[in-house]
Amino acid sequence: MRPSIITAVAAAALLAAGTAAAATAGASETPTPTATSIDVRRLSYHLGDQAFTYPGYVGRNELAAEVTVPADLARGKHPLIVIEHGLWDTCADSAAQKRLDAAKKALAHTTDPATQDRLNEKIEAAGALLLRWPCAKGIPQIPSYQGYRYLATALAQDGFVVASIGTNGINASSFGQADTVYQARAALLNRHLALWQQLTEKGTGPLGAALGTAFTGHVDLTHVGTVGHSMGGGGVMQQIADGTHQLWPAGVRVAGTFTLAPTDTFDVLPVTGVPFAQMWGTCDQVNSGTYFHDNAASTRKPIFEYTLTGGNHDFYNAQWSPSSGQVGADDDAVAGTGKRTCQSQFPDQEKPVDQPRLPEARQRELTVHYATAFFEHFLQGKNTLGTLRAAAGPEVRVATAGPS
Repeated sequence: MRPSIITAVAAAALLAAGTAAAATAGASETPTPTATSIDVRRLSYHLGDQAFTYPGYVGRNELAAEVTVPADLARGKHPLIVIEHGLWDTCADSAAQKRLDAAKKALAHTTDPATQDRLNEKIEAAGALLLRWPCAKGIPQIPSYQGYRYLATALAQDGFVVASIGTNGINASSFGQADTVYQARAALLNRHLALWQQLTEKGTGPLGAALGTAFTGHVDLTHVGTVGHSMGGGGVMQQIADGTHQLWPAGVRVAGTFTLAPTDTFDVLPVTGVPFAQMWGTCDQVNSGTYFHDNAASTRKPIFEYTLTGGNHDFYNAQWSPSSGQVGADDDAVAGTGKRTCQSQFPDQEKPVDQPRLPEARQRELTVHYATAFFEHFLQGKNTLGTLRAAAGPEVRVATAGPS
């Protein structure tokens, strides 16, 4: 979640939430496989920018995903993993971003109330262009769902089918809807799973038209995994919370969930019936999700917590990270007092403590290390508990709870 979004464009986003356009009819994109390595390939489906709605939630979301698959898809059945990204700007409007940055910079150097009011108006106007859905004509979306390609590739190489879904429509309409946004995110996951069920069992439905029948009979929906980052982390935890499993499509079973810096949900429901892992960094400004500690004493399944010293919020998503060159990409860590340090963001700290910065590449390397081991164990039945319980380096602290 971008902290700047909250202060800069909350008012504009609230106005936008009430003026969502009508749903788009679901013509599917032609899948375009592209080689990413010798043993995986990518496809995509897009059923409309405003094809998904949720009762009680004001706003429409896209039904779209990038799918990464093993090259040997036809061999056996492969567990499905669905990734849901978090809150971020939706539109790659570089001109609006420049105006936003300039206004913020000027605001930091003035104490005149009238000037502050004018600059805040500019910030809200620019922010509204960055956080609208669909994006203005000629302005591409920020493809946050593609920011986890590094993880999707590793998982597909390991035998999983991975669908990274878009949530830009929810992002553009979520402000002021804290009581329903996580329910909407969970419902979006279930909608995609229902589409995959149609495709897998019969080769029919919208995904049959978009992806063809190659997946039919080759995707295991009784061993589904989910990954969520930031508010997407809250979405996947809402979806596996106790008392919500009856909302899963018939025949679908979520067997494990891996979260990256998840935010807390509004409902704060217990999660005791599905194994999960929570990863967060000590320099992450969005350390709100406390799922591990909230459920450690009551869980009936193994759960894990990974603390990355110097890790921040944005580096899990390559699109959000500075090395991408994407509009609005950011290192969200607050600079420490020493070189290559960042300030700690512990929830109960009295004052920040310098932490050695964790580089982008290393943070993603650790994500792949633990996420693949987690899904190998809980979806494929491999014994990787030793890996899950061990620190992969001096920058990692591991905590576990639940049955062995």
